[in-house]
Amino acid sequence: MEIIGYLGAVLMGMSLGLIGGGGSILTVPILVYLFGVNAELSTAYSLFIVGLTSLFGSFSHMKMGNIHWKTAIVFGIPSIISVYITRHFIVPAIPPVLISTSSFVLDKDMGILILFAVIMVLASYSMIKKGKPKAQNEGEEIAYNYPLILVEGAVVGLVTGLVGAGGGFLIIPALVILAKLPMKQAVGTSLIIIASKSLLGFLGDLGRGQIIDWQFLLVFSAIAVVGIFLGASLSKKISGDKLKPAFGWFVLIMGIYIIVKTLL
Repeated sequence: MEIIGYLGAVLMGMSLGLIGGGGSILTVPILVYLFGVNAELSTAYSLFIVGLTSLFGSFSHMKMGNIHWKTAIVFGIPSIISVYITRHFIVPAIPPVLISTSSFVLDKDMGILILFAVIMVLASYSMIKKGKPKAQNEGEEIAYNYPLILVEGAVVGLVTGLVGAGGGFLIIPALVILAKLPMKQAVGTSLIIIASKSLLGFLGDLGRGQIIDWQFLLVFSAIAVVGIFLGASLSKKISGDKLKPAFGWFVLIMGIYIIVKTLL
């Protein structure tokens, strides 16, 4: 199971390198079902893994000038604050038992997994659907919709904090629609936002004394980073747009499976 889990880490990184997102949505299921890590701790580990792999993935975009730093700061600040507050205060405040009847008990770990699975289903839709949001032409001055960017950044931070996913499926459309970034800049900018908010969100777990298996976490992260470079190399030969719908269907099936398995 560990071997399959580490292969999953490679595939997770490859998907990030190939299609620019979506791979982080696999991290929690890999940790829970293949390594036996509990759901809450898996979301903490996922923040570190997603943050580190996104940081490495952003380097090539930095070299190509695909990161719009002003947008990253405007969108990233509310997102970073939101994810830190979620990890440090909201997650610990969730009661151990959410719903209890004579025949059914929904505990905290089950609730996190179900919420995560719902996010997977929503993410799969954005991968499967055809068409792209309209972007602004390069060179045009960007007019920010600050109230909407503030709300979107806070919502993305909340989602990231609760389930440990990077939220690229929410960030990229937001950067294109609200900040009017060209698609390639949206992808590069989203990676730096994901890296910063995920790694700083992870500090929220460290701040409340979460016990971390650093050896396992660093090995898993290193393997995922190798996957990202493999994916980036393959992306020169394989179109990520063609792979994205197929990956979306896989994520959809996984999300439904987790919901059914958790409830039954």
